[in-house]
Amino acid sequence: MITSELDWASAAACRGVDRALFYSLDLNESRDERLERERGAKRICAGCSVRDECLQVALDQRESYGIWGGLNELERRALRRV
Repeated sequence: MITSELDWASAAACRGVDRALFYSLDLNESRDERLERERGAKRICAGCSVRDECLQVALDQRESYGIWGGLNELERRALRRV
């Protein structure tokens, strides 16, 4: 088990990847562009060894933007309701 935030973040598969893949920087991003961008981010998350830790941090901090632990903001919101 990775114990600190720095430990899990340094092991993340997204380390060094352009953050724009995980967070939309374009306010005019179309629905199709957003879905394609999110699919790319989620592919990286799918193979990440610290995906669970990342998702837990996002849930604990109530992150309202971006892909964290393979889930977007709407998916995380739905998970919190369960």
